[in-house]
Amino acid sequence: MTEPTDAAPAEALPSPVVKRRVRSRLSLVWVVPILALVIGGALLARTLLQSGPRIEIDFRTAEGLEPGKTEVRYKEVVIGRVESVTLRDDRKRVIATVKLIRSAAGVAVEDTSFWVVRPRVGAGGISGLGTLFSGAYIGVDAGASTTSRSEYIGLESPPFMLRREAGGSFVLRAADLGSLDVGSPVMYRRTRVGRVVGYTLDPALDDLTVKIFIEAPYQSLVSAQTRFWNDSGIDLTVGANGVTLNTQTLSSVLAGAVAFEQLPDALKLPPAVDGSHFYLYNDRKSALAPADGLPIPVRMVFDQSMRGLAAGAPIDFLGIEIGSVRAVSLQYDGQRQRFPVQVMAEIYPLRLGAVRTAFAKRGDEESLADVALLQRLVDGGLRAQARTGNLLTGQLFVALDFDPKAKGKRAPLKVTDGAINLPTVAGTLSELQPQVADIVQKLSKVPFDDIGRNLASTLRQADASLTQLTPEVQKAMAEVQRTLSIAQASLAQLTPEAQKALTEVQRTLSTAQGSLERLDRNLIDPSGPMNRNLDQTLVEFQRAAQSLRVLSDFLQRHPEALLRGNPADRALPSTSK
Repeated sequence: MTEPTDAAPAEALPSPVVKRRVRSRLSLVWVVPILALVIGGALLARTLLQSGPRIEIDFRTAEGLEPGKTEVRYKEVVIGRVESVTLRDDRKRVIATVKLIRSAAGVAVEDTSFWVVRPRVGAGGISGLGTLFSGAYIGVDAGASTTSRSEYIGLESPPFMLRREAGGSFVLRAADLGSLDVGSPVMYRRTRVGRVVGYTLDPALDDLTVKIFIEAPYQSLVSAQTRFWNDSGIDLTVGANGVTLNTQTLSSVLAGAVAFEQLPDALKLPPAVDGSHFYLYNDRKSALAPADGLPIPVRMVFDQSMRGLAAGAPIDFLGIEIGSVRAVSLQYDGQRQRFPVQVMAEIYPLRLGAVRTAFAKRGDEESLADVALLQRLVDGGLRAQARTGNLLTGQLFVALDFDPKAKGKRAPLKVTDGAINLPTVAGTLSELQPQVADIVQKLSKVPFDDIGRNLASTLRQADASLTQLTPEVQKAMAEVQRTLSIAQASLAQLTPEAQKALTEVQRTLSTAQGSLERLDRNLIDPSGPMNRNLDQTLVEFQRAAQSLRVLSDFLQRHPEALLRGNPADRALPSTSK
């Protein structure tokens, strides 16, 4: 092994050169994260751009609501979805949080309504059957306000009139709601054209209003001359005019209805404006009746029982109904110690028609007034009288008729509590009642019991007398028969003419004997018609028997008398020449 020496210089080594590598492109590893970030950003931006407001709806129950599934629909277009359903702190209601789409942001305003659409069966019909397959959803009635809102109180049932729905709404003033309810149909010629959408009772004004909605294009059928009436259920009326039964369609009977119609012979008028007010009559008859004008209140006092007279009974003037009874009340008359019946009624002078016109044509200015017209009729004998209108039901009505006894008697009309006092007369039934009572009282004084006992005693005595007389009658008949036998034996040798005469006499006597036998049978009956003439008949038979006895004795002594006549007659001087 050798060691290097200094004499041999070492060879110099080259120094390293460091070069930095410059990267000119990204690694493929970063492509995927960057692409995911871009896509996520795009989705986020799209979501932010399409996202609408978030609102909260307060419902009574969460029935049919499912987070993430239950849709929010407006005119059957999906505009949102339920995100969550939570219970309020007081545990009385639930809150549904709904996320709307951006295009439906204008729905979230103050007057928008929300409700849950479910299958429902009510007065307005059956609705929401489609939810049996698709599930419940939240319905929307978009408002017209421009003020945004995020919290709402959900409706428990769908509204019966949606905003911007084609048609017209009207208000009806009613005295009674009857069987109407929200959703009841509005009928025109028994065709459904609308519905009842609400009613309000104002306790301060004691006023009932019913709001109806008539669908397009039927709202043009309503004009200023249209009359509405309550067409609900079955109308059964029992009054002085008899029994009246009116029925309508099955839907009207079950749910009630409002019907309307134009006045007869009405002029063609333009359609009524939306929101017009009308009066709701009780029935079709009163709705389509001619205008009655202002009524005149009248007061009538009757001194008789008014059982059967009720409020609504007609006031009749010679067969024409000119008013109706409003109230019937009992009064007290301290001077006479009586209890008269006061009848308050209303009379419509316009219903008098030509009568009112005839009085007005007389030129007397007082006759133009309705009170003066009544005064003139009363002076002519007009009186109020209670009469029976229906014998089956006993209903009464008030008849205004002319009493002959009151004709020409001046009876000034007085006013009491704003009502005109009409004079009255007793009804026909009340006049007959005292007479019938008087007759019954007189009949009650007749001693029918004594008469019956005396009659029975007389009949027993007559029966006993007839029983005693019967043997005497038979004895007289036997005597007559014996006399005839003697006469027949004595005349056996007489001429054929005499025998024929005797045969006729015997036939006559046989007939008399049969009559006597029938008489005997009738005499046995105490009630027979022959008992009254029994004594006279017996006397006549006794006389006949005595005459026959004398005849038979004479013929035995003078048989030639049948041919020659009575010798005493021949002894008389002849008057012939």
